[in-house]
Amino acid sequence: MKPPDPAALAARVQRLIDNKTKPLGALGRLEALALQMALVFGTDAPRLQAPQLVVFAADHGIAAQGVSAYPQAVTAQMVANMLAGGAAVSVLARQHGLALTVVDCGVATPVLPAPGLVSARVRAGTEGPGGTADSSLQPAMSPAECDTALSNGRALLASLPGNVLLLGEMGIANTSAAALLMARLTGLPLAHCAGRGTGLDDAGLAHKLAVLQRALARHAEATAPLQALAALGGLEIATMVGAVLQAVEERRLVVVDGFITTAAVAVAAALHPRVLQACVFAHGSAENGHARWLLALGVQPLLDLGLRLGEGSGAALAWPLLKSAELLLSEMASFESAGVSGRGDGPVEAVDDGADGGAADVA
Repeated sequence: MKPPDPAALAARVQRLIDNKTKPLGALGRLEALALQMALVFGTDAPRLQAPQLVVFAADHGIAAQGVSAYPQAVTAQMVANMLAGGAAVSVLARQHGLALTVVDCGVATPVLPAPGLVSARVRAGTEGPGGTADSSLQPAMSPAECDTALSNGRALLASLPGNVLLLGEMGIANTSAAALLMARLTGLPLAHCAGRGTGLDDAGLAHKLAVLQRALARHAEATAPLQALAALGGLEIATMVGAVLQAVEERRLVVVDGFITTAAVAVAAALHPRVLQACVFAHGSAENGHARWLLALGVQPLLDLGLRLGEGSGAALAWPLLKSAELLLSEMASFESAGVSGRGDGPVEAVDDGADGGAADVA
């Protein structure tokens, strides 16, 4: 069957939304969310299926420069906490019925096998130090390591069911990697990109900025997206980039959490023209720079709760809004079906409920 034209699909879905028993536009951004889901899935009856909340975890060599308020050992400890069900993201995943997978992309201390853990380590196999190098002294990854991480992300996503990917991350010093990528990709001053991360005081923030400035200067020639990702990024960010690219190609909806996941999406968007159209940005992080980055990308988050935890916590909290948008489109009555008068004195225009909603290109 020939795929429907994206513009025709958008017009049909908008008519369905407008003909629900409500004033035009009364459901605000939920209406735009329903339309976005329809375009991503290529159907006027979108259904959210088997949502996958995936936490990508890795360590960063730049942590040795004292850019985080917490020691690097916390990464492995928090991964174990997630797998044991005690982390915030674990609680929220249970609450909302989200399948939770934790991916070891390069945790410095390898995590013991456990249900829900996937190993996608790039450096030093499964038994040695697995994080990135210190980007203030050398490239964080080689191009080959970056490519392997991208491939790992693609393979992981392809192995998971469903049509929704909710992004999460864990890694001490990964706000540093994300801030470096933001500065390089947007051209904004580093002070507008880097923040307090896990809670640095003023002196700690000043030190962090100085370290990051050295890293930026050292890799001044790494200007292309993948060059910047390899030189400045993290293994969890690179693996996320691969997963996002695969999700877009598979017509999955991507729910973006906070600052670090935005870094991965920004790199992916520089590589694939349809990435941002497939992404729902869950919340505006309290981390310095996130609001500026969302503005630069031309996107608006669903929530603003002052969160700066990461883990995918904001993505999980936004999930009920996606479900609401889905159900309002599928279950809310039209003026005609409910026998409710529409605007004005004339009859309500019938809506074409044609069932030609197959796979379409994202508009």
